[in-house]
Formats: sequence, C-alpha cells, structure tokens
Amino acid sequence: MHPTLPRLQKIAFPAIHRGVTRTLQMNLGYLCNIACLHCHVNAGPHRKELMHRDTMQLALEVADRHRLSSLDLTGGSPEMNPDFRWLVERAQAQGMQVMDRLNPTLIEEPGYDWVAPFLAERRVEVVASLPCYSQANVDEQRGKGVFEASIAGLRKMNAEGYGQPGSGLLLHLVYNPNGSFLPPPQERLKADYQRLLGSNFGIVFNELYTITNMPIKRFGSVLISQGKFDAYLDLLEGAHQDANLDGVMCRSLLSVDWQGYVYDCDFNQMLGLPLGGAEHKVPLSSLLAASLTGRKIATAGHCFGCTAGQGSSCGGALT
Repeated sequence: MHPTLPRLQKIAFPAIHRGVTRTLQMNLGYLCNIACLHCHVNAGPHRKELMHRDTMQLALEVADRHRLSSLDLTGGSPEMNPDFRWLVERAQAQGMQVMDRLNPTLIEEPGYDWVAPFLAERRVEVVASLPCYSQANVDEQRGKGVFEASIAGLRKMNAEGYGQPGSGLLLHLVYNPNGSFLPPPQERLKADYQRLLGSNFGIVFNELYTITNMPIKRFGSVLISQGKFDAYLDLLEGAHQDANLDGVMCRSLLSVDWQGYVYDCDFNQMLGLPLGGAEHKVPLSSLLAASLTGRKIATAGHCFGCTAGQGSSCGGALT
C-alpha cells in the first residue's frame, strides 16, 4: 500500500461501476531512461521491475477471453522491456489495436534506433509525452536536455510518417502541468502546440491530450514535502464535475502491473488498490473465468483528478 493511500481513502468519491471493458492497459515495467518530477510511477533508469513474457501471454489470454479490442502499453518506457516487440506482434495477431505510450527521448538513446521504424512498420498508435512546448518548462520537469532529445525523437517519428496528413500513423502528444494546478483547456492548448512546434521545429501531430497530475508516488511526495498535498486535493475535489463520471477510463479499462495483478486503472495500480477494492491483490488468472461488466470500481480521493475541470484520462480531457 502506498503511504498516501490512507489519506486519500478518507475522501469520499461517488460510487461508480464498470461498463463494457474494451481496453487492456499493461505496465511493462518501471525502467525508464529519465525520471520525471510528475511521474506517478516513480520510473527511472535504475528500476529493475520488468514484466516477463509468461505474464504477457496470460494477459493476452485474458484479453481474448473478454474480447478486449485495444492494448495500451505503458511503463516506465515500455520499449525498454526486451519482449516489447514480441508482445506487439502477438497482440496484433489476435486482432488487437495497439497503443504505445512513448517517451520520445528514448529514440535518442544508444540501442533504441529501432523504435520509430518498428512502430511505423506495425502501424502502432503512439502517445508521446511532451509536457510543454517550452524548453525551460520541460527541462524543469524532466531534466536538462530532455526537451532537445524529445524534439529530435519526434522529428524521427515524423520522418517515419507519424502525424503526417493521410499517413494513418497517429501521433498524439501529452501535456502535464509542471505544478499543482489543473491543465488549461485542451483545444486551446493544442492550437498553441501546433503553432509553436510547427513554426519552431517543423513538428506535426494529431491530437494533444491534457492529463491532470495525480497526487501519488513522486508527485505526491513532492506535494507533501512542500506542504501542498491537502490543498491540491481540495483543488481537485472543488473542481469536480458529475458530468465527467460517465467518461472516466476505469469504466472500460483493465490495468495490469508488471507482476500480473489487475487493477481498475493505472493510478490505483500505483497505490496498490486492487481491482474492485478487493482485500488482496487480484491475479490475472482469476479473470479467465470471471465477468468484468458491472463490477464495483475501487475509488479514493485521487479519483477527483479524473473528474476535475474538463476531466482527465489516459485519452486526455473528457469534456
């Protein structure tokens, strides 16, 4: 259990239940070439946790059993898992649409020049993190030199056809605030990204997703150290909109950790809050003969991060 969970569980969130589950989100491990301030996973270059191929195979069996149509790969940097390419190919072979949550700086790392061509060859939908169009803001949040490496990586994705009109190769960018405040309106920010990244660097992309920072893991620890944890929770709860409850990702998504346990979403996974609020961790194997539709979803105070303002999910704003 994450140390902030008892504080988050004291805050009541409206009861919600699963609809039809369509997406399997798999965290392939916490290994990443960078360590971002806002990271809710605590990923970094020295993490050793990586999903094994046997767990991937079981996850695909569960996806087939429940007729899940989409595979959402995340980490860390999911491409750093040595079985990443195997998993993409196997998932596509059973008819799943694959999305990769790419840290574009990885493309510039030695030994990862295969990433852009492979993703293009397999026509994987790419969601790439670029928390701002400003070098100063990105480097403050993610480390010195990260902005330049991100731009270089995105240019290589564009060179493979990603984001180019008519290519069918989808490249979406992700914005995270660099502090304890809500994202600005998504469409307005998208226009700024397109104008500035296009004119300054020649970069094109399809959509911009704004994602609210969650008060957990590394960002939660920063909030606590700054004495801002409770104030940020108040901000999220105060900006809650009931209309966003219908669109939250946990209604249609199943999250799997690197060890093969399942959760209602990636954020609950990082808090150690099991599927449906179960008393103990729920293994993937238990879902081979169980229904998902209508199950209670485990919630706590951090869930207001998904319903505050425009709402927020792995697919960006909800409204």
